[in-house]
Amino acid sequence: MSTVFRELLKKVGSGEHTSESLTRAEAATATRMMLLEEATPAQIGAFLIAHRIKRPTAEEIAGMLDVYHELGPKLQPITSDRKAIVLGIPYDGRTRTAPISPVTALLLAVSGQPVVMHGGDRKPTKYGLPLIDIWQGLGVDWAELSLAKTQHVFEQTGIGFIYTPKHFPLTESLWEYRDQIGKRPPFATMELIWCPYAGDVHIITGFVHPPTEGLFQTVLALQGVTYFTTIKGLEGSCDLPRDRTAIVGLGGATPKEAVTAPIERLHLAARDCGFAMKNVPLGSLEELVASIKGVLDGKPSELMDTALWNGGFYLWRSGICSDMQEGIAKAKKLLTSGAVAEKLQELSQRI
Repeated sequence: MSTVFRELLKKVGSGEHTSESLTRAEAATATRMMLLEEATPAQIGAFLIAHRIKRPTAEEIAGMLDVYHELGPKLQPITSDRKAIVLGIPYDGRTRTAPISPVTALLLAVSGQPVVMHGGDRKPTKYGLPLIDIWQGLGVDWAELSLAKTQHVFEQTGIGFIYTPKHFPLTESLWEYRDQIGKRPPFATMELIWCPYAGDVHIITGFVHPPTEGLFQTVLALQGVTYFTTIKGLEGSCDLPRDRTAIVGLGGATPKEAVTAPIERLHLAARDCGFAMKNVPLGSLEELVASIKGVLDGKPSELMDTALWNGGFYLWRSGICSDMQEGIAKAKKLLTSGAVAEKLQELSQRI
């Protein structure tokens, strides 16, 4: 048993009236000891559930990120005129709505915008559909690549994927605890804004609960990240919803103003751009892959509308297009011309 970890556990797990938040350094120490399994299983499980009940502070999330940056992998900077976009998507996947982010990544990459994604296999608590499975269905098996090979693919194609079971295996030991406690611990929040890229970056992260957005702003400021986008997306992802108004936060303050500067707010409705106000439900993986391939072939469909809705936003937000309508038109042209399908083919050949 670690007496050091026990003292940290006592701080966060002492109850409603006497528990205390950890300092950034203490949170880093606790995270490091859990990843390296220097704390006992009983201590780790107790810490994860106690920390969830207490709710994490920005300082604590920043400390967790410090250790992920210290021990975890990073893709190295590539030559580009644009900040690399890092998409933060819940690791436990999707169960209700069809993901579109692989198509979004291809659209951005073919337009000269680098994109980094990260995640693993089907994980608790939802055991939803993860991105790695969709990419594999499209003929791109990121799971087999070393970090060096992933770096090479990223340099050649503008798309990179950090597959945590292979590139950051220290995190794998914590998934069993997540399953056993039956709830997402604060690590799940932290993963949404983890940045496995060493260059100039634009963090784009999904969220579900409104207080999370303010937490992200403060944590990113503590990490020195001032340019970011938050999206109240489908199932906490970065995919814009169609069945409701999309709530988007734009952060672009100077470092000194990053914590206090108000986030610029956008409210986007799909009907304003000519799309039906409904999401595409998630069926089987095989059905989704077939639908995505139809989108890449330029065939009209509900999923094509989702691809255009999201593509238009991302092409605008990355500075490639001047507004959403121009972005939607460009996305449609890239998809119907076969340019995005060619990017997928290039990616699969590189791997």
